[in-house]
Amino acid sequence: MDFSKRQDDPRRHLLGLSVVIALHVLIVYALVNGLAKKVVDVVRAPIETKLIEEIVKPPPPPPTPPPARVVAPPPRQAPPPPPFVPPPEVIVTAPLPMAPTITAVTPTPPPTHVEITPMPPPPIDPEPAPPPKPAQPVAAAIVCTRMPPPVAPNVAVEVKGSLFVIGTLKNGRVVQVDIERNTLKGVNDRRTLRAFVSAVETAMKDGYVCAGDGVQIRQEFFFDIR
Repeated sequence: MDFSKRQDDPRRHLLGLSVVIALHVLIVYALVNGLAKKVVDVVRAPIETKLIEEIVKPPPPPPTPPPARVVAPPPRQAPPPPPFVPPPEVIVTAPLPMAPTITAVTPTPPPTHVEITPMPPPPIDPEPAPPPKPAQPVAAAIVCTRMPPPVAPNVAVEVKGSLFVIGTLKNGRVVQVDIERNTLKGVNDRRTLRAFVSAVETAMKDGYVCAGDGVQIRQEFFFDIR
């Protein structure tokens, strides 16, 4: 077999090349005149943008609780009727007629003498009891916690001796001072004696602190002035 005679015909190649070029020219013409314009119009058209909201599904409703079961109370049973007891037969007998009774009434004679008893005299109030005697005075050191000494008066004579006094307490304070005995020597006038008594009263009333109410205390004050 001779393959040298089977060579391609150059005319066939020229025809195919012409067809390809014509197709390219046609496509370019279509793009330039028609299709390109439509593409430009599509590109120039306004672009609309839409935001699509996400649809949030509502939460499912809570499950409906099952209906409560109502239990009907058991039927109340009526108590059985009491047994019938026939009433006893009562035989009524008419009472026999009684004979009338005759009672003699004796009239009471009026009293011949009326004794009048006089009213007793009203009771006589007993005499009031005498007031209790005051208790004996106690030593001041027993009931008193504070006993400042008196300030001796300024006198120009020598005085030596004691004043024995009794003080009366009220709510723990001395409210009254009485001279029980005086042994002061060198006091010849009442003015000087009064000065010593006033010093004792001031010390007891202003300075003594005691316990008791209505209690009497006894205290001795010794003076030695030279």
